[in-house]
Amino acid sequence: MGTLHPLFRRTIAITLGAAIGCLATSSWASEEAPRGVQPPSAPSVSLSDQINSLIAQPRFAGADWGISVISLDSGRTVYAHRADQLFQPASTSKLFTAAVTLSELGPDYRIPTRVLATSDIRHGRLNGPLVLYGMGDPTLGADTSTAQWADQLATQLAAQGLRQVHGDLVADATYFASPAMGTGWEAIDLQSWFAVPATALSVRENQVEVTITPAAAAGMAASVSLDPGDAIPSVISEVTTGAVHSRADVNLYRAPGDAVLYAFGNVPAKSPAQTYKLAVPDPARFAGMLLQQALARHGIQLDGKVVSVQWPRRDTLLDAQPRTLAEVLSPPIGEILGRGLKRSQNLYLQNLLLLAGVKAQADAVQQNGDTGFITSERWGIRAMQQLLERVGIAPGASVIEEGSGLSRRNLATPNAMARLLAFLATQPYAATLEDALPLAGVDGTLQWRMRNTPAQNNLRAKTGSMSYVHCLAGYVTTGDGERLAFAIMLNNYNPPAGAPSATRDIDAIAVMLAGLRNRVAAPVSAPSVATHPAN
Repeated sequence: MGTLHPLFRRTIAITLGAAIGCLATSSWASEEAPRGVQPPSAPSVSLSDQINSLIAQPRFAGADWGISVISLDSGRTVYAHRADQLFQPASTSKLFTAAVTLSELGPDYRIPTRVLATSDIRHGRLNGPLVLYGMGDPTLGADTSTAQWADQLATQLAAQGLRQVHGDLVADATYFASPAMGTGWEAIDLQSWFAVPATALSVRENQVEVTITPAAAAGMAASVSLDPGDAIPSVISEVTTGAVHSRADVNLYRAPGDAVLYAFGNVPAKSPAQTYKLAVPDPARFAGMLLQQALARHGIQLDGKVVSVQWPRRDTLLDAQPRTLAEVLSPPIGEILGRGLKRSQNLYLQNLLLLAGVKAQADAVQQNGDTGFITSERWGIRAMQQLLERVGIAPGASVIEEGSGLSRRNLATPNAMARLLAFLATQPYAATLEDALPLAGVDGTLQWRMRNTPAQNNLRAKTGSMSYVHCLAGYVTTGDGERLAFAIMLNNYNPPAGAPSATRDIDAIAVMLAGLRNRVAAPVSAPSVATHPAN
């Protein structure tokens, strides 16, 4: 397997597996698969003593722990440690996005992707452009229901007698009035598979596989192939084939905003092909090309070219109130959330925040008229802040600025996270959210964690991790049946040599909660959490 030049290791943000020669594509693939964390063996020791003993170890002297545990049955605070201090939540901030999405859109809403036209089809011919209009579906082409989306649309068009488009095919991604990257995303990550463009017209999760294959003999050029082949317009490769058993050194670089991928370095002769997963630079253009190919398969001729339109450009064709000729629908929002939360899929959650923002803006315009301009992302954050205010969470207790958790400027207190979870547990869509969370020892980012413990097939929670940040937040039922909402947050921690991983430490606390007995009947301190529906 190839190694990357240090300058570019973080740029393409991938982990190379020496044995399998391909990039692990799951967002949790790099997580440790810990052995079963055993429940505490001394039931006479209180929960507080057990947790305090763990987090007070000298190896955490420079780190910050924040923990909040709330009983959903009584409202009491079961345990708290620095619960009102702000922490970086990483991907546990996706819970805030899930909350505003379910509040604004509900679990049953399906996102359309449409083909529009400003003129009628006459004698099989459309005079004027055909518009492929994305409305934010992040699963287009990646879900079984939309895997053949382009052929579904082309079939509908052919059924109306369309045989020729005398104009361009416009791939329109202007439904979101926001940049394609979330606020606070780091530029060096933007070609990586986990930080793909968040656009209203997305396809195949906006990812492309790049495969480097050595030539038959040293000194010859290695081949570079893309899957899908049209996802990146231009590739300039200077990758050569090195001697057998030489060290691989593959480097891939695409500047932010540029459509050219540069590949250089070398791969050993007779070594396996190496595959990397990167972001598609212009998902709308790529979607337009896929539809163009489907039109041809269904006997529809396109006279013009594929043109992509992105914010802040306006598609003036929409001013003519075009009519819908064809449409495909996404899975329900609840299902999209499930796939997004279990896999910690950043595109899904960022797009859902933007969709919530579009809805919030439309509601505000209807009530108040012209509201001036802020981005769809900021409208989504504004709706989130209003929801948290109704829940009873103070404005300073969460500072979330995008939907995925990629920004290091996101902050939240453990209490805010736990109180939000307590509120969500009272809502009509509570079961949708709980089912969407990874289940310990079973699926998602918790598939290999807490196996053979009381947490397995019990605890449902969102994971969150980035460099020096480790978090877990969700629900668990104790050994005597008490339902808890919890948030465990560890920041500024780099495990010393020989120490357990941060994941194992967090899991140990979670298992303590799952094994807890001797329920305290009387509330100790019940936080004020709204239970009425948020909208």
